[in-house]
Amino acid sequence: MRYSGLRVLAEGLRGNKGWGPAWRDPEPKASYDIVIIGGGGHGLSTAYYLAKQHGLTNIAVLEKGYLGGGNVGRNTTIVRANYGLPGNSEFYSHSLKLWEGLEQDLNYNVMHSQRGIINLFHSDGARDAAARRGNAMINQGDDAILLDRNGVRDLLPYLDFDNIRFPIYGGLYHPRGGTARHDAVAWGYARGADSRGVDLIQNCEVTGIDIENGQVTGVQTSRGPIRAKKVAMVVAGRSGQVAALAGMRLPIESHVLQAFVTEGLKPVLDNVITFGAGHFYISQSDKGGLVFGGDLDLYASYAARGNLPTAEHVVEAAITLMPMVGKARMLRSWGGIMDMSPDGSPIIDKTHIDGLYLNCGWCYGGFKAVPGSGFAYAHLIAQDRPHESAARYRLDRFRTGAGLMDEEATGSQHNLH
Repeated sequence: MRYSGLRVLAEGLRGNKGWGPAWRDPEPKASYDIVIIGGGGHGLSTAYYLAKQHGLTNIAVLEKGYLGGGNVGRNTTIVRANYGLPGNSEFYSHSLKLWEGLEQDLNYNVMHSQRGIINLFHSDGARDAAARRGNAMINQGDDAILLDRNGVRDLLPYLDFDNIRFPIYGGLYHPRGGTARHDAVAWGYARGADSRGVDLIQNCEVTGIDIENGQVTGVQTSRGPIRAKKVAMVVAGRSGQVAALAGMRLPIESHVLQAFVTEGLKPVLDNVITFGAGHFYISQSDKGGLVFGGDLDLYASYAARGNLPTAEHVVEAAITLMPMVGKARMLRSWGGIMDMSPDGSPIIDKTHIDGLYLNCGWCYGGFKAVPGSGFAYAHLIAQDRPHESAARYRLDRFRTGAGLMDEEATGSQHNLH
């Protein structure tokens, strides 16, 4: 079924009785060529690109809950390509290009809005760092504009420019950045993968990974064993637990990242704003709610909820940056389980077990990476060699120390990235 404005109009006139399910709910088969563990944004996009780009359709995506019920539905929806280090810069640039054609590719409205992102800075040193990052973005082929104080004031007059502790010196403007509807991205990829023959198996928890003579042969699940020639792990904050089923110990810590949304308000924020000194970011959703977040809860946890001191810290940062936020009512909050790597950059690589692949370590960058991650992971699984955009996301960099990409320059402490 192809979606279009004409179809929406026709179904509205007929009482919306002609819509069918967006995807099937099949029973798992005894064997597949490829099994993908994880039905979030990265797993679904991987399945979609395996089918679309490589013609591989004998694939199952196994999700222990429901599709899109994990981190892809528990984030602040920001899409950007404003990285500065080689390895990250080309990957996120490629991912943003995929975002820009995603709705046409999927025939699905993911509500991608390129409203622009402004990263504020509050010192001379931070201005220099923003200039270097902006130049790196431009060299990569992306867009960046260095704004002075008055340039930021023209765009964001409601900020507290004269805060005693964090006066605003200017900002780095990334016009092609923006937001998207998080669960719509999962639904769009699910629909696209299903239409190409991929089986999406919900309520199917993987309880074991079968390995014989160094070769993966399948998985054990809550719905029975499934044989597979290749198995791809892509489970975000659960990466350490799932990898342990194959006898692997990953350089990953799982931390909770909270997000918050206010009641619906009239349009007030045209852009995404990040407040680096307070580690705070905010945008306004299409429903009118102010969506914002800040620091991790700073202790390892698998709980999809956060603590009150961190919530208080994030709200303090919000009111420091724009005091008007204090008049809004908090509607709800949620927590996503972040898979934090020691250098803050992800892993897309083969493991030491033949046929077993790993995709994890996205830290704060998981949502904006969904198209690029799926594209690169699909290439790795299908071709057994890394895609050029993700060539530096090797697992062994943490063993050798070569090729580390510490984008935030905070050292090898997972919780600081």
